[in-house]
Amino acid sequence: MIPVLIWALISLNVAENDLDALYPDLEHSRTIYVTENGPQLSVVAEKTKVVSRRGGNATLPCTILRDQTLAQNRKMRIKWTKLTSDYLKEVDVFVAMDYHKRSYGRFHGRVHLQGSSAMDASLVITEITLEDYGRYKCEVIDGLEDGTAVVSLDLEGVVFPYYPRLGRYNLNFYDAERACHDQDAIVASFDQLYDTWRGGMDWCNAGWLSDGTVQYPINTPREPCGGKNTVPGIRNYGLRDKDKNHYDVFCFTSHYKGRFYYLIQPFKLTYDEAVRACQKDGAQIAKVGQMYAAWKLLGYDRCDAGWLEDGSVRYPISHPRRRCSPTEAAVRFSGFPDKKHKLYGVYCFKGHN
Repeated sequence: MIPVLIWALISLNVAENDLDALYPDLEHSRTIYVTENGPQLSVVAEKTKVVSRRGGNATLPCTILRDQTLAQNRKMRIKWTKLTSDYLKEVDVFVAMDYHKRSYGRFHGRVHLQGSSAMDASLVITEITLEDYGRYKCEVIDGLEDGTAVVSLDLEGVVFPYYPRLGRYNLNFYDAERACHDQDAIVASFDQLYDTWRGGMDWCNAGWLSDGTVQYPINTPREPCGGKNTVPGIRNYGLRDKDKNHYDVFCFTSHYKGRFYYLIQPFKLTYDEAVRACQKDGAQIAKVGQMYAAWKLLGYDRCDAGWLEDGSVRYPISHPRRRCSPTEAAVRFSGFPDKKHKLYGVYCFKGHN
């Protein structure tokens, strides 16, 4: 076996020397690729990101480029899936093959193909929800040919840090998901937190993100927050155990259908009185996410501390002024006071379809 291997190596070396002699100008580092009957189908997206809002509609572009010499195939399949935030799974959204069409799960009845032409595989999503945010894959299969394109659906909205009455660093990942949902929000993605950091968010408490990582945004470096001599950025604890590790959470919410307002009352209220006062007005006590959406997206401004659904007391300031968040526009947080104290007003929310 060894003599055969030595002979093969000597033969290879001789062959290389012969090539050098015959073709002295040959560039050995150049690789030449030869293709035969290249791909006859491809898929492209004119835009890689589409921006909408909760309750709105969006069209995710996807165009089929197909060799015109190919015969029409009635069994060409168009499939849309949604990628999970960790990219480990795909969730079925919509499948079409000729006249057969099907939508799946929470997308049922809300998605269809735009179908402006035979080569238009664009997906229309109606009545967008917070959970629709993310990346979608358009896949077209035509016999042995196939192609894919990925499009992101972004939502106008606001990211806010959150922890419940239990206090800071008390939420595992699944508790964090429920906490955001209870406040009319979802767990924010890294991209959403990054955009908010670029907009000036500075928060020194680590919180869960939708991909299972724990991070926090710093614009003013200081000792308790990663170090005074570090650069501004998003501090990253990496992936954490979703069951065992406990942190705060960054939530994301978007536009709502309804009315957020401060209920004028002749006297201050306990928490239970606040709940009843909103109900008597044909509304519900407002959630934290609704206050943040009203503040950020509608410019709501009110210098009155009021109860919210989670038992916290907050007030939104869009126009900083003396005694009302003089240094910055913000949702001011007064903590989780004793629910029996008659010290606060109430914010209500009246939804409509």
